[in-house]
Amino acid sequence: MNPSMTGTLRMPAHVHFGYGTRAQLPRLLRLHGTRVLAVADPFLPSTQLFRDVLADLRAAGLDVTVYTDITAELPASSLDAAGTVARDLNPDVILAVGGGSTLDAAKLIGLLAAHGGTVSDYYGENAVPGPVLPIVAVPTTAGTGSEVTPVAVVSDPDRALKVGISSPFLIPQAAVVDPEFTFGAPTAVTAFSGIDALVHLVESFTAAPLHLDWASALPVFTGRNVFAEIVALQGVAKLGTWLPVAVADPENREAREQVSLGALLGGLSFGPTGTHLSHALQYPIGALSKTPHGLGTGLLLPYVLEACLTDPDTVRRIAAVGTALGSTSTTPAECAYDAVSAIMAINAAIGIPRSLRDIGIAEDELPHIARLGLASQRLVAIAPVPATADLLLSILTRAFRGALGDRGQS
Repeated sequence: MNPSMTGTLRMPAHVHFGYGTRAQLPRLLRLHGTRVLAVADPFLPSTQLFRDVLADLRAAGLDVTVYTDITAELPASSLDAAGTVARDLNPDVILAVGGGSTLDAAKLIGLLAAHGGTVSDYYGENAVPGPVLPIVAVPTTAGTGSEVTPVAVVSDPDRALKVGISSPFLIPQAAVVDPEFTFGAPTAVTAFSGIDALVHLVESFTAAPLHLDWASALPVFTGRNVFAEIVALQGVAKLGTWLPVAVADPENREAREQVSLGALLGGLSFGPTGTHLSHALQYPIGALSKTPHGLGTGLLLPYVLEACLTDPDTVRRIAAVGTALGSTSTTPAECAYDAVSAIMAINAAIGIPRSLRDIGIAEDELPHIARLGLASQRLVAIAPVPATADLLLSILTRAFRGALGDRGQS
């Protein structure tokens, strides 16, 4: 059997997209009870949109407690404290409203409320023993796709890099993606979260197939996925066209709508599939440079794709990305190079730095970054070409210099 023609589909029971879909929230929450813990970005209670949502929920007879003590980078200790709060409140359901970090926090609060312990008890894959508290997720940024994914990422002072907790039990019960919530996001947030969504789509589409043992427990991320392929290129086309518009014209309603849809498709695509080398390398780069996650993955993606052009099957897949981004070239090789150039052009248009030097990475740090990237076994396992230390160092060297090969130059 061709391993590329397999797939696992994991997603919320309810996914609603579009302007006005927030009106579904009272019904979705009531499916689980009436006591609601609303985990929200700290600034949201000052906004009219959030106040209107709370008023609608309370008018529907829901008892809502708002929790906004969300700390940047999600230190594990802060989540342990939030889990204690949730256990004391004993809610029926969590409403998560915010950016990716807040949605991740809500997932882990739901985990701790249901199973106790500390966040560190669940590090890694498939360590969650069963269902968590039901979560209804409402993203306020278009990027992480956390509203439909099985992963949450925290920081731990005892570890050099961020730590992932991944389990199908972390997937929210419902996702409501109403682009209205993305208005007012700072330009940098729109750019960095949006380009990260593009990376999710491209890396999930170009992921290598894994040879799965269907008689055993599956890994959370299962490699190339026939279901992801249905949505990935649609998301690439939407973000390629509309992300620069949303950054340049943040009040453009169609741009906000299309970018939100692209980010949602990114979450649906990589949630079962996984991501690969841009993410493996960004984690140590982000830790060293203290730069946003999306900035790093977006900066790296063209160099990662160029390094993968040694494999004919991957060339064809990157060529499909190029076509989705508007290439009219007639050969797979040319379309693939067009994809790399198009992503470089998108990065330039939205303010992503061209080189690692631009974000403060020193050249003598590159071998160490390559070693740390190679240690991210879950990510490198689905890279479309063998991920050796030499390959990662070559990617980093070109990214440091900000120089693609001759055919990939924009």
